[in-house]
Amino acid sequence: MASPETTPVIVGVGEFSERPKSVLESKEPVALMVEAMRAADADGGGKVLARVQRVDLVGLVSWRYADAASLLCEKLGISPAQKINAGMGGETPIRLVHEAALRIARGEIKAAAVVGGESNSTRTKAKRENVELPWTPMPPAKATPPYFTLSEIALKLRMWDPAQIYPFYEMATQATRGVTPREGNAESARLWAKFAAAAARNPQAWNREGQSAEAIATVGGANRMINWPYPKLMVANPSVNQAAAVIITSLALARELGIADEKGVYIWGGAAAHEPDDYLKRDSYAHSTAQAAVLNKSTEIAGGAGKFSKLELYSCFPVVPKMALKTLGLDAEKISPTVTGGLTFFGGPLNNYMLHAVCAMTREMRADAKGIGLLYGNGGYVNKHHAIVVSQTPGAAPIAPDYSVQAEADAKLGPVPPLKQDYVGPARIETYTVTYSREGEPIQGVVIALSPQDERVMARVPAEDNGSFGLLCSWDRNAIGQQGEVSLDASGLPTWRAA
Repeated sequence: MASPETTPVIVGVGEFSERPKSVLESKEPVALMVEAMRAADADGGGKVLARVQRVDLVGLVSWRYADAASLLCEKLGISPAQKINAGMGGETPIRLVHEAALRIARGEIKAAAVVGGESNSTRTKAKRENVELPWTPMPPAKATPPYFTLSEIALKLRMWDPAQIYPFYEMATQATRGVTPREGNAESARLWAKFAAAAARNPQAWNREGQSAEAIATVGGANRMINWPYPKLMVANPSVNQAAAVIITSLALARELGIADEKGVYIWGGAAAHEPDDYLKRDSYAHSTAQAAVLNKSTEIAGGAGKFSKLELYSCFPVVPKMALKTLGLDAEKISPTVTGGLTFFGGPLNNYMLHAVCAMTREMRADAKGIGLLYGNGGYVNKHHAIVVSQTPGAAPIAPDYSVQAEADAKLGPVPPLKQDYVGPARIETYTVTYSREGEPIQGVVIALSPQDERVMARVPAEDNGSFGLLCSWDRNAIGQQGEVSLDASGLPTWRAA
C-alpha cells in the first residue's frame, strides 16, 4: 500500500472561458489563467493554492511574455519555489500532470499546479480590426529554433502546418482499411458528432450547437474544405479564449487541508513515446507505433481496454482518435471518445486542450466511484504521445517511476524509406492531400510517393493538371498506389503527374 505522503491525487480543477463584446474588454492569457487557478483553488476547498510548491505553465502562443509563470504567480499572490514556463505540444498538459504526480511520489514536493490559457480569439480579431491591445507589453522577440526540424522539400512545398500533415495519415489509414474517401468522410463525421454532442453538454465549450453528422460531412459554405479530406468542421478551432488549471497534491496534504477522499482523483500511471520530428522520416502513415505503445501500456495499467469507463482521445483531426480506437479495440458507438467536446467544438486553445480534458475527466471520475478514465494526448505531426490513467479509486500499485515506452514503440517500427529530395522518375503515391485557400478553392495537391527502389519522394500536383488533380479529389477512389512520373517544373519544384 502506497504511503499517503507519496500518493498523488488531483484535488482541484478550474476553467475559464470568455466571449467579450469587444476586443478591448478581453482578458489577456495570464489574466484568464488567474481566473482558472482561482477556480481550481476554490474547487479544492480554497486553501490549496497557497501550498503549491511548483507551477508549470503550458507553452502559450497567443501572447508573448518575458516570464508568464512568474507574472501569473505575482498576480495570484503566491510564491512557489519553482515557476516553469513549459514547452509546446498537444500532449504537454498530460506530461506535466504526470510529472507533477511523479514528483509527489518521489517525495520532492507536496503540491503542484499545471495551468495554461490562450486569448487567440481576441488576438485574431484585434489584428483584423487593427486594434492595439492594452495588455502586458511584449518583450522583444527572440530568435528561436524551429519547433520541429523538417526536410528541405517539405519547406519548399510549404507543407508545415499540422492541418496539412494529418491528412496524410487519414488517407493512408483509409487505404489500408479499404475505405473510400466518401466512406471515410462519413465515418469521421459520425465520430465528430460524438464530440459535438459532448461539447453541447459542456458549459465551458466554445461551440455548443451540437452539430449533426450530416452537417459535419457536408462540404460547402461555412464548412469549406481546409485540406483534403477535411472540411472546417473536422479541424481544430484555435480561435478561442480559454484557460484551465489543475492542482495535484499528496493524499496526506489533501487530508490535512480537509479535502474529502472522494474529491481526490488518483493518477494510476501512464506512458509516453514519440515519432521522428520530420514526418518524411516515418516508417508508415498507416499507423503510429508510438501511439500504439502508449495506448497498450495504458490499457495494461487499467487491466484491459474494457475497464475504461470514460475516454478522452486527442481530437485535432479525426484520424488520431480513429487510430486510437482501433488500437484500443473500442467502438465509439458504445463508448464516447470524449468527455470534453473535442478541439473543433469545445475549442482548441493551442497546446492546452488536454488540461481542459483533465478538468472534465476529474469531474467524471468524482461522479463514478468505480470508473477508470483514459486521457490520451498527441502533439506535433503525430510526433508525441502521452497518456495517463485516472480513477477515484486508488491504483492497485504505486505509480511507476518510469513512463517511457519508447523501446516498445521502436521495436515495432518497419523500414523507413530513404528520402530522395532531388528525385526525377516514376513514383507511385504512398499518401496525399490537397491544400485549399480560405475561399475553399484548391491550391495544389501534394503527394508523398515511392520510387521503384522504394525511395520516398515528395511532389506537388498543380490544380491545372485536371487528370492528376482529379484523382486526388475523388470521393469514390483512394489514389494511393496510383503510378505516375515526377519531373521538375519551371521553378525547379518536383511535380507529379499520373501515368
